[in-house]
Amino acid sequence: MESYSSYIIALVLIIIAVVVIKKVASCLVKSIATLVIVAILAYLYMVYKGII
Repeated sequence: MESYSSYIIALVLIIIAVVVIKKVASCLVKSIATLVIVAILAYLYMVYKGII
């Protein structure tokens, strides 16, 4: 009976880890997209002002 509980606990931990990784990856993708947009806007502003 003890081995079954170990497998169940391991399965639950794997499921929790997958959910947490999905949440972090989603946040990371949003952060990267925001940084790319900010960089493009900064570049366009500098081109508009004649700095570059």
